[in-house]
Amino acid sequence: MDETLCALALSRLPGIGTATALKLYRAAGSAAAVYERRHAPETLTPDATPRLRRALAAWDEALAHAGTELRLAAEKGIDVLTPAAAGWPRRLDACPDAPLVLFGRGTACLNAPHVLTVVGTRRITEYGKRLCAALCRDLAQLVPGTLIVSGLAYGVDIHAHRAALDAGLPTVAVLAHGLDRIYPPLHRSTAVEMTRHGGLLTEYTFGTNPDKGNFVRRNRIVAGMSDATLVVESASHGGALITARLAREYGRDVLAFPGRTTDEYSAGCNALIRSNGAAMVTSAADVAAALGWQTAAPDKPVQRELFPTLTTEETRVRDLLRGTEGMNINRLAVEANLPVYRLTALLFELEMKGLVKPLPGGRYLWQE
Repeated sequence: MDETLCALALSRLPGIGTATALKLYRAAGSAAAVYERRHAPETLTPDATPRLRRALAAWDEALAHAGTELRLAAEKGIDVLTPAAAGWPRRLDACPDAPLVLFGRGTACLNAPHVLTVVGTRRITEYGKRLCAALCRDLAQLVPGTLIVSGLAYGVDIHAHRAALDAGLPTVAVLAHGLDRIYPPLHRSTAVEMTRHGGLLTEYTFGTNPDKGNFVRRNRIVAGMSDATLVVESASHGGALITARLAREYGRDVLAFPGRTTDEYSAGCNALIRSNGAAMVTSAADVAAALGWQTAAPDKPVQRELFPTLTTEETRVRDLLRGTEGMNINRLAVEANLPVYRLTALLFELEMKGLVKPLPGGRYLWQE
């Protein structure tokens, strides 16, 4: 009996949850072996309840549905992965609640030497966006080929994916629905680009809606397929903290960027660090050091000079912009007591130094 067909059918047997299906699979050594021993479940588990026996008697229907799903996947060019497949993300093998089947599309190696999950709030701030960009840019220099994993959601997820693509790093999204759709639809173009420079992964078949519970369930895959989970920004409650908890339960490293004590969307990160639930990191170099990753250029600094030389006027602009989410040029001109033409020239010079970022609406942001 075909192993992929059996694995898909086992994961769909009525009355058997993911944990039980995985337990049976690991006891037998393969899904095909579970099928062969379906009439003797006591050889698979000491807890061979009547319910389990009834479930194992329903293989015919499950195999028929599995065959239909495999044919549809083949027509759509979707890879179907099981723990017996060469491309299966092996880090999931250590997780007690791993899925038995994954559907994927893309080019990424899911067993890359270095895999980092990056998660956080859906309400990302400019601070969080800068952290994602700097992290991926510098990781590309320090640890080339690092695979960035996230969930394609609004906020930190999508910015981590886009920052990885911009930096030339492969990136994979774990979805909470079937591969016949992209949610949210606004991220479709990024998802398409990821299939060429990373991939999309899900345990859900075609036709599965992005229901709320699916997002919580997929977090175990996001956490389990990586070496570590990095929380960029998070409020005191949120999905990123669930992913961090799962990562700790799997024995994986958890890292977090700190933020100001007054920032709502750094409260979760600060709490993780304070409670020793996460190691504090402030750069890609910190991430590599915390995980023991050998860097490609250990002696080459990847960060900007910490204390660049500024003129008196530039210092005045810096002091006004620091700690804000951006300021309109007209307001900045008034508070800095500088004519707009002079301020425009100053901002251009600061932008060339990599210290100021122009934002929509004539606003400028200090980048340090």
